[in-house]
Amino acid sequence: MNAPHLASPKIDCTPEEWAARVDLACAYRVVSQMGWHHSIIFNHISSRVPDTKSHFLINPFGLMYHEITASNLLKVDLDGNKLTPSPHPLHMAGFVVHRSIHMAREDAHCVIHTHSKAGVAVACQEQGLLPINLGAMNLYDKIAYYDVEGITNDAEESDRIAQALGNKNVMILRNHGLLTCGETMGHAFNLMRRLEMSCETQVMAQAGGAKLIFPPMNVVQKTSKQTTEIVNQDKNASDGPGLLWAAVRRWMAQIDPSYMD
Repeated sequence: MNAPHLASPKIDCTPEEWAARVDLACAYRVVSQMGWHHSIIFNHISSRVPDTKSHFLINPFGLMYHEITASNLLKVDLDGNKLTPSPHPLHMAGFVVHRSIHMAREDAHCVIHTHSKAGVAVACQEQGLLPINLGAMNLYDKIAYYDVEGITNDAEESDRIAQALGNKNVMILRNHGLLTCGETMGHAFNLMRRLEMSCETQVMAQAGGAKLIFPPMNVVQKTSKQTTEIVNQDKNASDGPGLLWAAVRRWMAQIDPSYMD
């Protein structure tokens, strides 16, 4: 089944921007639904405005994730200036992280950043994500790491964040949280789903107290390669991000379709 029908724009914007707004609003809803959001009004998910290089959509500061809709998202430039009227401010400290990725990577149209309990717990561990389950093995050679420098409200830190990410789409910000990016919201969400589930599994396995089993490295590398090949061969494969995101859109519409307003 396809995603819910996309209605005409409810604000003054192009159909392409409206589609990006609906996807972004849906991302906020599903991140809240999955329990990855614990900062109430903090943290961010962002999306580049289609056919632009330096205009972005992001959540209004002060609204909870389940209050985000397509029409109340902020449209801002690289400096955080609002490009359309809104009574809500921008939380610049969070935007610095997203801006760094969007500026350095033209292919990174969507960026998801979380401070989930399991994600932060793994970010506090010296070895980072351990390849002890299939999800973690899928991501084995796809994760970048960045050492925390404090609250990310310094624009000069953008370059260092981007350099640490390089050409990867997954990052663990040590002592901080998780980040994924992608060409579409579906790609970014699919990676975050894998990363969050792997972190949750790792924390639960460690809490059990038993000795962990580490698969042979050749199995880890094989699993990571298999995942890459599946994505490259067919982005619409049965386990692909496109179909997954369509399912998420239907799920969020069943719970509360107001994200499309």
